Amino acid sequence: MPGPAPPPVLARNVVGVWGAEGASWLAELPALRAEVARAWELRLGEPYPLSYHWVAPATRADGTPAVLKLGVPGADHLPVEAATLRCWAGTGAVRLLAYEPAWGALLLERADPGTPASALVPARDEEATAAILDVMRRLHTVPVPDEGLPPLESQGDAFARHLRAYPGDHPLPRGLVERAGRLFDELCASAPGRVVLHGDLHHDNVLRAEREPWLAIDPHGVVGDPGYEAGPMVYNPDPDRREDELLALVPTRVEQLADGMGLPIDRVVAWAFVTAVLSEVWNAEDAGQVGTRALDVALALLPRL
Repeated sequence: MPGPAPPPVLARNVVGVWGAEGASWLAELPALRAEVARAWELRLGEPYPLSYHWVAPATRADGTPAVLKLGVPGADHLPVEAATLRCWAGTGAVRLLAYEPAWGALLLERADPGTPASALVPARDEEATAAILDVMRRLHTVPVPDEGLPPLESQGDAFARHLRAYPGDHPLPRGLVERAGRLFDELCASAPGRVVLHGDLHHDNVLRAEREPWLAIDPHGVVGDPGYEAGPMVYNPDPDRREDELLALVPTRVEQLADGMGLPIDRVVAWAFVTAVLSEVWNAEDAGQVGTRALDVALALLPRL
């Protein structure tokens, strides 16, 4: 008997990004879930809200709480996520307990109570930023491994792809993308150092925990300029929400990030602009649609470059 249909958001995202391979994975997901649970002796709970992966709380045979994450096995990001978590080995991030590439399966330490830093926004926004900064500092203390993680510079390919795909000012102003692409290259070339970056360090990827006050989840795992990390903190959480109240938080966040990261404020502004445009470039690439708070942030910061 076929399993229940996947949630609409998961189905739309997976097929939108991985096409026929994603559709096949969705069809096989119930059987895969059962196979992984048997092999790793897991008792699975109800899944968390799903976007691009199937993720649920799990309990191991010895009673240890964990999280099972399943994704399309051929996706490039899964081995990178596993390699990044192995590199950090629990410093500032959840631990990787097991990984099976053939299944696209990661078994992760569960962060309890697991409340995201986004729960503090907007009422306690500076506290949320401070929590993310503290996690970031811990992550950046871990030495860069000799291999296994891509360079940050590889992210810049998205600007060139966008400019080839869209010769005009739709869906994004061409000049905005060109400016962000040039600035991305300049910032990478002038990096004061290179660290293992989370790559998507924002409010919903930093959770309350017991082993440490806060732990990071879902790393993209790239190596490059520490300043890149500031960007997602500026236009998150919930980029689909475009209220003025959230956009008004940007100037204070930028100042707090510059102070907390020990960087010139103009460098934080530049990285926030670049990553906001990059986020919209990825939106266009994945869904063909743009128009989130990331675009609002990029336009607001443009006069400060």
